[in-house]
Amino acid sequence: MKKDIRNEIKSTAHSKYRCQYHIVFAPKYRGKEIYGKLRKDIGEILRKLCEQKGAEIIEAEACPDHIHLLVSVPPYISIAQFMGYLKGKSSLMIFDRVCVTMMCDKKQKKSGE
Repeated sequence: MKKDIRNEIKSTAHSKYRCQYHIVFAPKYRGKEIYGKLRKDIGEILRKLCEQKGAEIIEAEACPDHIHLLVSVPPYISIAQFMGYLKGKSSLMIFDRVCVTMMCDKKQKKSGE
């Protein structure tokens, strides 16, 4: 029988916890084209950032204009602190990938002209 991660109670040295949050990321201008092109990259970035903070992604779904995440966050990290970290770092990392992609596209167009 498969263990249900949603109901799993985790523990630290002095406590047991189950802190799960449903998070929805929606970009300011809802750039559907960006989320479509970078869907896999965004997933990798979010997984990497959650791993660095000790959080676990339980479920995730990337819709055309927003992302749903169900995450388990350790109790020593406030959700506000976690969200600030996740939004700040992910936006910088996504921006880097978009710029690299756009620069590559521009170079290819210039060389093709």
